[in-house]
Amino acid sequence: MADIQILDRVSCKLETEKVYGKVYLEMLYGTSLISRLISFIFLPIVSRISFLSQFYGFLQKRPRSRRKVKPFIEKFSVDAGEFLDPVDSFASFNDFFIRKLKPSARPFAKGSAVAILPADARYLVFQEIDKADGFFVKGRRFSLEHLLQSQNLAKKYDRGSMLVARLCPTDYHRFHFPCDCIPDLPRQVPGYLFSVNPIALKRYADILAENKRVITALHTRQFGTILYIEVGATYVGTIHQTFQAGKGYAKGDEKGYFSFGGSSLVLLFEPDHIQFDQDLIDASEKRMEVKGLLGQSLGVARSSPLNFD
Repeated sequence: MADIQILDRVSCKLETEKVYGKVYLEMLYGTSLISRLISFIFLPIVSRISFLSQFYGFLQKRPRSRRKVKPFIEKFSVDAGEFLDPVDSFASFNDFFIRKLKPSARPFAKGSAVAILPADARYLVFQEIDKADGFFVKGRRFSLEHLLQSQNLAKKYDRGSMLVARLCPTDYHRFHFPCDCIPDLPRQVPGYLFSVNPIALKRYADILAENKRVITALHTRQFGTILYIEVGATYVGTIHQTFQAGKGYAKGDEKGYFSFGGSSLVLLFEPDHIQFDQDLIDASEKRMEVKGLLGQSLGVARSSPLNFD
């Protein structure tokens, strides 16, 4: 299979992504005859029986798993200097996976009318959601109603804007609020645990709307009501929420974290409430994911002038 090319937002250079478990992904989601046969037999078991992902996640919490931490850091060039805690303090691989970062490692873009990227991830943005039709697989329609499991919400956001953030196993796996907000209670939507890697998305376009997910409405002054959706994936043991519903949060405050595995975030904005940064739009129009960092600018509110703090 072709390598996954991503655009690094800091260096503005193309990079070839180092894929954790690439052989496994190609076997399950590849297009060769052998891959299709393996997929037919094993994919329903791996993706539809959550116990397997939960058990694998359990193994990553065992003390013996800590032996994988240093080799993983070295192989995937993870910057340990950003960690809040020293590498030797992690009691398991999952402890490393859900690590916290030093506050100085991720400065937040200033301005009350500026929204930030909510996580370290690979980003696609759609200023108009209907532009997502056929994006992942040509000719396939992206269904908001399927994603949200609500006809009314689908109508409300149908002409709005959408962000898709893909977190890799190598990333910092805590996710944060993109702006000042008051969150509602989260709503859980049951589903499967397909991989969210592009290798899988090219074959199964509906993964984001098929996997288990959690939907939280964020009430904001500048950006209307944002729908914040965490999407689970293969080997993601749990989606953890660390916020309290009804409490006010500042831009950049932690919302939650994923246990071990790849995973995704989807943010939906009401029509005419955000203008995404042009570099993100330009890359997405070329079907190119942007490797962005928590705290970098996402876009500005369309309803008010810039107001820098």
